[in-house]
Amino acid sequence: MDLRLKLFISTFLLSMVFSETRGPGTIKKQFIGPFNPANQEFVVPGAGGISNGALQVTPDSGGKDYHGLFNQSGRVLFKDSFKLHDKGARVASFNTSFFINIQKLSITSGHGEGHGEGMAFMIAPDLGLPPGSQGQYLGLTNVTTDGNATNRLVAIEFDTFKQDFDPDDNHIGLNINSVKSKKNVSLSDRGIHIQLVPEGAKNFTIWIQYDGGNKTLQVFMVGEANPLPAGRRPNDPVMIADLDIAKYVSERSYFGFAASTGSAIELHCVLGWNLTVENLSEDEGLVIEAKIALGVGVALLLILLAGWWIQRTLYKKYKTANDPTIRGTLQSLPGTPREFRYRDLKVATDNFNEKNKLGQGGFGVVYKGVLSKESLQIAVKRFSRDNVKSKDDFLAELTIINRLRHKHLVKLLGWCYKNGKLLLVYEYMPNGSLDAHIFCGEEKETLRWDLRYQIISGVASALHYVHNEYEQKVVHRDLKASNIMLDSSFNAQLGDFGLARAIENGKTSYAELEGVPGTLGYIAPECLHTGKATRESDIYGFGAVVLEVVCGQRPWTKIGGFCFLVDWVWSLHRDGRILEAVDERLRGEYVAEEAERLLLLGLACSHPNASERPKTQAILQIASGSLPVPYVPPFRPAFVWPSAGAVEENIDSEYTDDLTVTISH
Repeated sequence: MDLRLKLFISTFLLSMVFSETRGPGTIKKQFIGPFNPANQEFVVPGAGGISNGALQVTPDSGGKDYHGLFNQSGRVLFKDSFKLHDKGARVASFNTSFFINIQKLSITSGHGEGHGEGMAFMIAPDLGLPPGSQGQYLGLTNVTTDGNATNRLVAIEFDTFKQDFDPDDNHIGLNINSVKSKKNVSLSDRGIHIQLVPEGAKNFTIWIQYDGGNKTLQVFMVGEANPLPAGRRPNDPVMIADLDIAKYVSERSYFGFAASTGSAIELHCVLGWNLTVENLSEDEGLVIEAKIALGVGVALLLILLAGWWIQRTLYKKYKTANDPTIRGTLQSLPGTPREFRYRDLKVATDNFNEKNKLGQGGFGVVYKGVLSKESLQIAVKRFSRDNVKSKDDFLAELTIINRLRHKHLVKLLGWCYKNGKLLLVYEYMPNGSLDAHIFCGEEKETLRWDLRYQIISGVASALHYVHNEYEQKVVHRDLKASNIMLDSSFNAQLGDFGLARAIENGKTSYAELEGVPGTLGYIAPECLHTGKATRESDIYGFGAVVLEVVCGQRPWTKIGGFCFLVDWVWSLHRDGRILEAVDERLRGEYVAEEAERLLLLGLACSHPNASERPKTQAILQIASGSLPVPYVPPFRPAFVWPSAGAVEENIDSEYTDDLTVTISH
């Protein structure tokens, strides 16, 4: 290799290494609803609070006393501050995602109808709330302080009321020490229309990513009407901005939310929140100075070492493009699943063309393909995670599903491993995923009741098999409608075993150091304490699917004054009106006795305490009508940890204090 090229590549590599190893780590905070009013993690200055399982940034309508909602402002802030910079020498990166609902209220008390003013995600210097911050000031500033550099404030606003300085009443903006945004983006002008305050309650997921090295901020957003598989972040941001936060915010600052109402009102709810901040240790500045003092001689030595490392790495990459270890593992699998040629799969999917994309999850993308020589339709899953991790995911999924044999499990046809590319080949399901038929919109006929009942019974049968009839007990860990595929006769085929794990004999759960992956609304409450998946947590996910299919609503739907579907169904059960939960699109064309049975079964499986949930054998009998539904109390029981008298029987008693839960929606 030419020496000048070596020096150039080495210098570039060093810059990448230094930019990606800034700081000793990250600080993670995960807040998953429903939120408890007794939660001590938040400070709530102003008129908001914690109620109905959500952070209410401005007052909730509670008892329908709308008069108390006008001209209010509030903040909900995490109680601990974070070090975001040290006088600009270093600037911390951070990522946050949150799940919000801005709900319009119809008012008949003489005030008229409307919505406003909006809410914001904010970085603040303290835990206070400026007086007079209602109306146009969004709980951020007031008529006296707006625009003052002493505010030390940066926010992303979600504005729902047009002021003279706003582009419209449906936009996001970057606010620096003022409610007059430095940059605005109208959500009404985008190709995919996002309405912050639609008719009817809708939820939105927002991602905000800040790169402290490049001083750039990106905002991503997706609405309930067009969710992405497994809660994946959209590819394109709705806003990109250059921002050096060190110029504006205090060295130690607080993260949280602010909102306000004026002469028009709305509710501002946060249903879940994840925050990850780069950890700038207090003494790292001294370390940086010491590094600089090492001088040019050390830098040159590092460059030479990097050049040698690059040569070695390139050779190793070339040598291991087709890792003999992973190939040997694949070829030794029981039953010897078929090895497909990569070029054949490439042709079958038209070079993995976007038009053939069936779906995307946390582990990869699935494409439709046709093997023309065999006239065979296939589904090809191409793993997309980093090379080392994806091999682990690939082998975990393959070694489990390769040995599973059941009529209600998606059939694995084979695999492919070429030039570091990992692919699994499945039987193609012509009717796609269950959620595409449940949440199909008005333009498509909804799924008939007999098919819904048939599908739930099929999933129950598949779950019983992997929990009890397979030689190893397997936990699926991601039961949801989008992972249930439908064949040509609308028979359920449980798929996506990318998170599934086999439980060793004598154990009751599978633990993972980084926590319990899953999807909001399907995760059992005990998993947030133990960091472990169990057969009981799978049953909780099954209960969410049952309610989803019968009600035609997603588990996290805000409905009837409740933040989650299960709470609404439980309230109808308490009032003796449980059949009112059945999907209205069925227009009454369902069997009442079957519907009631499934709704009660869904509630029984959704019991907050693991020991009270039915086993899969009982679920099968209940679904068939040969066994009555167990008693379901009129009020949803409180979650108790540890579950009295059931810890040793159902779930391991050890638990992880420092738990990160991977969430998608």
